[in-house]
Amino acid sequence: KEKSKGNAEQAGFAREYCGKVEVELQKICDTILGLLDSSLISKASSDESKVFYLKMKADYYRYIAEFTDGEKKTVAAEKARQAYQEAHETAEKGLVVTHPIRLGLALNYSVFQYEVLSNPDEAC
Repeated sequence: KEKSKGNAEQAGFAREYCGKVEVELQKICDTILGLLDSSLISKASSDESKVFYLKMKADYYRYIAEFTDGEKKTVAAEKARQAYQEAHETAEKGLVVTHPIRLGLALNYSVFQYEVLSNPDEAC
């Protein structure tokens, strides 16, 4: 935006700051994903908690896909899709259709379809 206004210097500062924020965000996402994979999902004792953690895993991969490009985006989007799918399958078996976590899963998967995959027909 700044570049289009003729503020090349400001645009450079904005790019630099954006890069710093993305590095920090990637570290946070990696830490949370590590916790989910190393202990939380495997120790989930109910379908409700398992769906919650799988949805959380998918959401964090979606966040990564939203701020990355190229191969990183593709990999993160595929991992998000797999986690959403596993959460959906678990929710179908163990949660009623009106359960808040199942509804949140459906909403977030729809956002993923629309925002990350640019697939508005599937999002509906």
